[in-house]
This record gives sequence, structure tokens and C-alpha cells, in this order.
Amino acid sequence: MLVRLLYVSRAVTKDSSKAIESILESSRVHNVNRGITGVLCYGGGVFLQAIEGGRKAVNELFNHIVLDERHSDVVLLHYEEISERRFGGWTMGQVNLSKLNTSIVLKYSERPEFDPYSVSGKVSLALLEELMATASIIGRA
Repeated sequence: MLVRLLYVSRAVTKDSSKAIESILESSRVHNVNRGITGVLCYGGGVFLQAIEGGRKAVNELFNHIVLDERHSDVVLLHYEEISERRFGGWTMGQVNLSKLNTSIVLKYSERPEFDPYSVSGKVSLALLEELMATASIIGRA
């Protein structure tokens, strides 16, 4: 059974570029063997990540993420059983939320800075889908 999980967290360090590279590298190496796909967004010290795969593999990965010292304030935004993947082409794609077009952000948020902590999981997922449609997601490895 396939599931999709969406969570938000905060970077522990101010310079999150090393954490992002470490997370992406680890994801791209380990996720393919576990059948996990997804996308990682970051900006303003905030991570927003969607992961898809088998229920057991996704749950194990999320439990690992909660304990990961590169993150704090991990909040589960959305979890659902799915019939097909939306991020199937990515072992882990990436988006820099701080470089998003303001009009896209304002479509889903009260302010021009996207804050996944202040919107629903469905809104965050809708933003990710729009980013896919507009080819804003990079790192399709």
C-alpha cells in the first residue's frame, strides 16, 4: 500500500545549506532501495518535505526524521493512502522556497513568505503540485 506524508521542520543551524546537501545526498542514496520518492523544499530555515512509498518504509523514514538532529519542530502536516505517486520521478527533488515567485506564494499564503506552519497540509501539498507543474522542482535524480 502506497502512502504520502508531508511534514515541516526547522533547520537547527542558521546556515542550512550543509544540512540540505546532507539530507539530499542521504535521501538519494537510501530512498531508491526503500522505494521512497519525494521532494524537499527549504527557505527561511524551514524544511517542507513530501515523501511517498510503502506505508512501512515511509513511517520508518518519518520516525528517523523526527530523531534527526538536523531538524527541530518537526510537525506532521498531512498523511494519506494513495493510489499513485505524484513525485514518482524524484528520488528526492528540491525547491528553494526563498526563491519562489511572490505571486505563487501569495496564492497559498497570507504573506509573501511561505510558512508551512501557518497553513494546512493540503495547501502545502497544492503548492508542491504547482511547483511540479511549473518545473520549479530541481534535482530529478
